[in-house]
Order: sequence, then structure tokens, then C-alpha cells
Amino acid sequence: MTQFPTRDFVDGMPALMAGGANVIMQLALPAVGYGVAESRVTSGQATRHPVKRARTTFTYLSVAMFGDDNDRSLFRSAVNGQHAQVRSNADSKVQYNAFDPELQLWVAACLYWGSEDVYQRLHGPVPAEHADAFYQYGARFGTTLQVRPEMWPADRAAFEVYWTEMQQRMQIDDTVRDYLDGLVKLGNIPAPLRRLFAGFNKFVTVGYLPPPFREQMRYEWTAHDQARFDRLLRMIALVHNRMPPAVRVFPFNFFLWDMRRRVRRGRPLV
Repeated sequence: MTQFPTRDFVDGMPALMAGGANVIMQLALPAVGYGVAESRVTSGQATRHPVKRARTTFTYLSVAMFGDDNDRSLFRSAVNGQHAQVRSNADSKVQYNAFDPELQLWVAACLYWGSEDVYQRLHGPVPAEHADAFYQYGARFGTTLQVRPEMWPADRAAFEVYWTEMQQRMQIDDTVRDYLDGLVKLGNIPAPLRRLFAGFNKFVTVGYLPPPFREQMRYEWTAHDQARFDRLLRMIALVHNRMPPAVRVFPFNFFLWDMRRRVRRGRPLV
């Protein structure tokens, strides 16, 4: 494994707050959006099994960031079993296949972009001496599944070209927009919890969204909203940056531990 100091660049709870925005970015690519919205793998649907879906997603991120080669291989095999069922049919409006490495590359690119965005909002720019290594480490979000190492843009400049070009392909139609808006409004959790947290979840999700994706979702965002969001992040940074390292990366360290525990006990990983 690389000696890149991963834990110094992972902020657990702030990353979870940004998770909804990252999902929107991923699903803005129509083949990804329809692949998720139409998925016939009911056991992994966020709308039906939000806790299980969240556990699988967080475990994947934990394994990609902190796992060793064995962890990544085991989790890849488990996810492949689910992805094998996610493919379009003759009636699908958009053609997709969850094994398509180009689609997985876009998802990985969103995860890398999001991780850098969260870091910068809390700490400022990634230090120059770590910027290239931080970028190359981001490839693990894709290579943990079917993305081949040579598919990852060669350097940060190449990534910016890829990122700009891919945004021209983003299109969130009513089907995917309704699906995503339901998740943003926490329509998949019990009503008492939804009343408590839906407003905050939408606020931070829209706050973390880059403007082009915000516009695709037809979300309004004012200068006053931005000022409130900036104040919130300053408060979070003030507290978060004083926490011990193990607390700062939580819950990703927990989900990696849980994954390894499941392996030892012979329990399913997804």
C-alpha cells in the first residue's frame, strides 16, 4: 500500500454531510442516474432499505480509502454480485451497465472531487507537497471496482479537462430529479426523523452542490444561503479540527472494522 497519509486528508462526519450532493453529481450522468433509479436489486435500494444501502456505501468508501489489497478484493467480489443485476433492458430509456468502467470512472471522479472539496472547505488548499499524491490516491475510488489504473486521468491537469468535458454530458431529467429530490428530502426514512432532519439535509446538500448541478436539480440558492452555509462550515471546522485523529475519520474507521468483522464471521458484505 502507498504511504500517502490518508487519514490526514479524510474528514468523516463533514464528508457524510456532503454525501447527498455527491450522489446527485454521480447520478447527473444519465446512465448512472437511470442505473440507480431503475435498479432491480431491491435489497440494495436506498428508497426501500436506507440503512443497508448506507452501510454498503460507507463500507465501500472505507475500503477504497483505507483497505488493503485483500479488503478491496473481497469487497469487489461482493459488489460485483450486485452490479451483475444492474443493466438496462429493451424498455429502458437510457442504456446502462453497472460493470461499465467508464461509468465507474465518473463515479470515482465525483468521489475524488468531493473529497478534495470537503478538505478545502475545512482546511484550505491541499498542501502542494501532497496535492499530486492526494490526486493519485483518488484513483482507488475506481480501481477498487472495474476502473483500470490507466483510465484515471494522468495528472490533475488532465483531470480538470476530463471534469470539464464530462459536465457537458450531465442531464438530470424529471425521472432522476424526482428520485434524487426524494432522497434529499429524506423520503425514505420514518416521518418523525424526516421532520427533524430533512430541512438541514437539504440545506447542506444544496450548499455542497456545484452551481451547474444545483441548476440541474432546480434548487434555489441565495447569497444569504451561502453566507449561512459558510458560517456553518467555519463552526464545524473549529470543532472538527481539534478532535483526535480517530474521531476525525469516524465513521470510516468503524465501517472498515465492521467489514473485516463480517469477513471473519462469514457474513455477507453487501
